[in-house]
Amino acid sequence: MKKYSIKFWIIFWTSATVLLVSFYFFLQPGKEASKNGTLSIGEKYTVISGVVEYLLGGENEKTFLILFQNNMEIRPGGGFIGSFGILKIKNGTISDLQIHDTGNFDGRIPDTIPTPYPMEETLRVKYLKLRDSNFSPDFPTNAKAAENFYYLGQGEEKFDGVVAITTNVLTSFLKVTGPVTLEGYPGTYADENAVLALEYQVEKAFDEQGIARGERKSVMNILAKEIMNRVKNLGWQEKLQLFDVVLDDLQKKDIQLAFKDEKMQKIIADSFWDGKMDGHWQQDYLMAVDANLGAWKSDYSVKREMEYTLDLSGEKPLAKLKITYNHTAAQRDYMTKDYLSYLRVYVPEGAWLLNAKDFSNPQFGKDVLADGSSRNYFGAIIKVPMNSTRTVEFSYNLPKNIAENYALKIQKQAGINDEPVAVTIIDTKGQKKSEQFVLNSDFIWDK
Repeated sequence: MKKYSIKFWIIFWTSATVLLVSFYFFLQPGKEASKNGTLSIGEKYTVISGVVEYLLGGENEKTFLILFQNNMEIRPGGGFIGSFGILKIKNGTISDLQIHDTGNFDGRIPDTIPTPYPMEETLRVKYLKLRDSNFSPDFPTNAKAAENFYYLGQGEEKFDGVVAITTNVLTSFLKVTGPVTLEGYPGTYADENAVLALEYQVEKAFDEQGIARGERKSVMNILAKEIMNRVKNLGWQEKLQLFDVVLDDLQKKDIQLAFKDEKMQKIIADSFWDGKMDGHWQQDYLMAVDANLGAWKSDYSVKREMEYTLDLSGEKPLAKLKITYNHTAAQRDYMTKDYLSYLRVYVPEGAWLLNAKDFSNPQFGKDVLADGSSRNYFGAIIKVPMNSTRTVEFSYNLPKNIAENYALKIQKQAGINDEPVAVTIIDTKGQKKSEQFVLNSDFIWDK
């Protein structure tokens, strides 16, 4: 029963992603397929056929590593990896499936790789394992790390790709299928409350209902089958809506894809679905990345805002960044406590930190990405008590050449959505331009 129900989860997400890829490339213009940047009807069908053939076609079996990331406990790559799946597809059908709890699997991984700062200090964890392997904001890096830990744990599969999924995808599907009620379980699972309802059921309510601890997650299996049945019966209009919401999940990095096939991965990368950190952008750059380290599932209650101001009129470009954390939870419970995060702010090479407000002992570092490029960062441990607001500030100089043909790229962190951002740029003549937006995909300012 349990294995069968988990298959419903994997088939559910994988099928939706495959359908969306086909649908997207049918409707959208290509980026490099022709000189004018558009695809002809024939080219569209060629792209559709290629994507579907790669994922579902042919006699050769394909194997994928699926990482389930709980973004209520945010990590740089999207969320805490509580479990992972090994999915095999052959002739368009699921040929095999294995599901593993990372807590159990990690016991097979030798203590050889020290944890990055400040995991040992905050979590009292000395060695890195699969569950914490997504410590980079660059998904290609995390995908390689996850595979490496899988093999360190004596795994024997050879993967054709790695897929990461956050809990937001469940909410997306319920927006289309509508609220779900389950026989034998109280309440209704709707898009606005499903994640919290499930968390309560598996952590607290199961005991009140007399359900054995070993069966406490059976509600997830039942919910998955019910949603799957509803998806099968969706009308054409609802299916189009489903494509739209999953496309949104891809754009927000709630679904991230890494395929070994270079041609298919280029298609994914050109659509910005690869979760890649841009280490090659040579102009102004900003990416704020949080890592919840011991604050349980408090990210559900933490709201963020970011304000970035750059003055190009002085001798050196002066950047000021403010990040405000609003911990909306009023009291401690089974999933919420005071917030603790390791914040890294990624900046252009040559940036020089002048001042840091509301935290002490800033760290300086450089991350090398999967493609060999790198990014510099300022890092700090941030603490936000419940029912309070805290703003941290960075002031730093940028290299003088940033002012030439100025452009700014802001990349979003996977797992954190709907973050308000305000950008103000004062040009070399002292003229000010401002823009406010919600950061749900990577943003470029080139005015």
